Amino acid sequence: MKINIPKLSFIALIGVANEEKSTFIQKHFSSNEMISLDYYKGVISNDKNAPDTAKDAFDIAKYSIQKRLQRGYLTAIDATNLQSSDRKDLVHLAKKHHVLPVAIVMNQKKDNSRSHKNRTDQHFLELKKAGFKQIFILNSREEIEAVNIIREKSPNDKSEFIGPFDIIGDVHGCFSELSTLLTKLGYTIIKHQNKMNNYGYSVLPPRNRKAIFVGDLVDRGPASNEVLRLAMSMVKNETGLCVIGNHDEKLLKKLNGRDVQIRYGLAETLEQLAKEPSQFVEEVREFLHNLVDHYILDNGQLVIAHAGLKEEMHGRISNAVRNYCMYGETTGKKDDFGLPIRKNWAKEYNGEAMVIYGHTPVPKPEFINNTANIDTGCVFGGNLTALRYPEKEFISVKAEKVWSEPTRPLNLPQNVESKDLIDQPKKNI
Repeated sequence: MKINIPKLSFIALIGVANEEKSTFIQKHFSSNEMISLDYYKGVISNDKNAPDTAKDAFDIAKYSIQKRLQRGYLTAIDATNLQSSDRKDLVHLAKKHHVLPVAIVMNQKKDNSRSHKNRTDQHFLELKKAGFKQIFILNSREEIEAVNIIREKSPNDKSEFIGPFDIIGDVHGCFSELSTLLTKLGYTIIKHQNKMNNYGYSVLPPRNRKAIFVGDLVDRGPASNEVLRLAMSMVKNETGLCVIGNHDEKLLKKLNGRDVQIRYGLAETLEQLAKEPSQFVEEVREFLHNLVDHYILDNGQLVIAHAGLKEEMHGRISNAVRNYCMYGETTGKKDDFGLPIRKNWAKEYNGEAMVIYGHTPVPKPEFINNTANIDTGCVFGGNLTALRYPEKEFISVKAEKVWSEPTRPLNLPQNVESKDLIDQPKKNI
């Protein structure tokens, strides 16, 4: 039996102490990875059965687990004698550090099949209620001995890709500007008469270089369908990578039949896709579904996320991480234009990895604490910008026209309180 888990996981081992369990632990986990409550009971007391020994040992175990998960290490605990409330605490700890909580239950059959099945069902429901995302129940000694735990890299871990890269800001359907920028960067774009051939395009990169899109391929611009064709061709042929943006996510929800508001340029995208074959639209849906929320590249030295990403979330997988990647973090307030005021996470960033992102249009790109926002508002009449990495060189092309009027003028400062805009000239508001 194969048990596939991310390299960074939290695992609770459940089942009575016996030879099979001890052998299982020694086979699949190192002494550093395994947290033993019995060990901590012996550390804090000469009498393991003394009152509150179990509670104190569990408190120390939780602290150890937290520190290991914080540092990015897989961690397992022998959770046999824990109460359901304790297991919920462990799941909460895993979620706090954006780590997948996994339960492995050793439930050897010892009685009639109905009692065994009831016990198995009870284990599953209790663990699911506690919040475990993956639950594996081993029903015999043979199953236990046959287990093969496979530690998988997360889909966003491309640390073996070391570059050089050309990282491209929010395109928003500006196909002509994207073509011009890629050509300026040294890419050769070949258009096929048959759109079924490579989605209609083949792109030849400069030697050893790879393009990376920071998301928001669609909406507002004149040709989101062609942008998708080009980006999908590059990803398919491994000349490009792409992370998902909030506009891409919204289009995906619509294509999945979800009820979404048709605003902020989605109507234009749907109109453009309506001219395409249904097969291509289905391939768009599949493409967007498979996009990750961020990438770790160049041995962990480079992070790409649509709206940026705090260091403690790098390489982690959770709904909170995905939402941060797509939307960033807001103060809960809005400016005079009705737009959310975003926390300027880049000013507080001190991580070693360079973080490149977009999402919030800026007049020009610049580095702030080893981060750079390269969304320079092409669809609003600004520029389409790329960052050459590792050269740290910005390359831009001017928008051909204002394709969509911005809610907030591009020349105004971002992430400010409404009171700070009072003195702005009325013509700019």
